[in-house]
Amino acid sequence: MAGGRGKRLGLEEKPLTMIQDRPMISYVLEALLGSKNIGRIFVATSPRVEKTGMWLLDFIKNHRNVCIISTKGNGFVNDMASAVEEAGITGSVLITMADLPLITSALIDRIINKYKDLNTPALSVHMGLDAFTRLGLRPDTVFHKNGGFIVPCGINILDAGSIREEQEDYNLILDDEELALNVNSGEDLAVCERYLEGKNL
Repeated sequence: MAGGRGKRLGLEEKPLTMIQDRPMISYVLEALLGSKNIGRIFVATSPRVEKTGMWLLDFIKNHRNVCIISTKGNGFVNDMASAVEEAGITGSVLITMADLPLITSALIDRIINKYKDLNTPALSVHMGLDAFTRLGLRPDTVFHKNGGFIVPCGINILDAGSIREEQEDYNLILDDEELALNVNSGEDLAVCERYLEGKNL
């Protein structure tokens, strides 16, 4: 999902936010391309991100299993459902956001492998609130579960055939700090850059 603006970041288009001289969306695409379990990749854009669409047109020249789907920009849920339908996906579909630059192929494969072991139509990925606290982040949404607090990460696996219906989901709670860095604000971006600088030392 890459149709959002970067108003809170003070930028024109969030997917093209530069992180260490690379647009944020490129990190997510690289992780998806490296996954052993992902077959095709569909990037859902909207009328709000024309420059992102242009960047993607150049990117897909070298990546044949990446396609662009233009949505109407009618909200996340509507755009996601219409993109899945237009893509003609059957079976399970993994939905992720373009603002998770620290996600890795290994993390994606762990999530998918867990889903394969379950008997539920859907899976949603969450983090314990402690991981955000360690990084000095303040998440927008927090849920109470089993006596603790969890935060949705923006990664879900759904049954494509029931994409417009509410699906029973398993809450997968992970503790990988990479998933906590959902870049929505300048503060998030600064933490992300420091995190990457620390890994590159």
